[in-house]
Amino acid sequence: MYHKEKSIQIKSSASALYNNLSVLRIAPRSLTYFTVVHANVVNMVSASWDGLNFSHRQLQSKEGNIAASSSLIMQASWCVLPARELLVLTSQKGIQMYESDGSIMVYWHALDIPETPTAQAVFARGIAAVRENYICVGVSSGSVLVFDVPSKGSNIMLSEVLEEHRDSITDMASECSGSLECIADLVTADDSGVLCVWKSGEDFQLLNKIPGFDVCCSSVKLWKGTVAAGYGTGQIRLYEAVTGIVHAEVNAHARWIYSLDIAPFSGLLLSGAEDSLVRVWHMTLTPETNSVEIEHLYSECVTDTQICGAKFCDGDGYAFAVTGYDLSEIIRYTQA
Repeated sequence: MYHKEKSIQIKSSASALYNNLSVLRIAPRSLTYFTVVHANVVNMVSASWDGLNFSHRQLQSKEGNIAASSSLIMQASWCVLPARELLVLTSQKGIQMYESDGSIMVYWHALDIPETPTAQAVFARGIAAVRENYICVGVSSGSVLVFDVPSKGSNIMLSEVLEEHRDSITDMASECSGSLECIADLVTADDSGVLCVWKSGEDFQLLNKIPGFDVCCSSVKLWKGTVAAGYGTGQIRLYEAVTGIVHAEVNAHARWIYSLDIAPFSGLLLSGAEDSLVRVWHMTLTPETNSVEIEHLYSECVTDTQICGAKFCDGDGYAFAVTGYDLSEIIRYTQA
């Protein structure tokens, strides 16, 4: 179903972080951007669709106006809002927001670092663009920071802090099917596996809290009112977002799942895990019975590699890319 393309070399290897790959497709320029985190650096690659031209940029962890910092970056992800696209970096010190090509830092938010060190590490992790003008970012205390982003300029404001989780945020996702009818448009996950489902607005409303059974939920996605969650057990669970009803539970991998992604136009689901396997599934929604079914379509083994990032490169799931711990390359697959 898929065949391997020529890999993209990156300047430094991928750290063993959840969801350690972000992809932004820029159709007008026939380009795809990729980011991969290594320690306190983000490797950014711009690749032309014909596979002939690549340009590299490295972004370093910063603290406000300080040139560079040694604080570890936890995640890098593009946030696509209707009026603008921003690249968001989260680290042990704070949150950086850049123009989509990484050229200009437009906003910096410092985390509250306790004066006396505590046993719990401080960091930000989990990034999602929500509706027209919000970017949400999770922090290690369990809080979710909601930023109000103007259509241009750097006048970004922290508009709300959501205090519902008790454990560090691992990942979050917004509705990606493009349907504005969905009641739930944000899901947040934490280290204990708890999922919170939200409706955005001037005041974000908690719609549902799905218990976690003390197993980490490392990656989460939201599609047509369905939450897809990947766990440390190697399981994928599909929930109805608003009610928390379990549609399906799949023993998808033998080891910890590090990354999930959804191709919104086709309902394809991508999963990557520590067991060296990346798998493609197909989700089918039946509105009459309000049920979701999941079917396994394809597996690829990336030999001797702990997969830490897996992303579709387009909305149909025609191509996907994979990163692995200690690999200095992005491996790409396209449909045959």
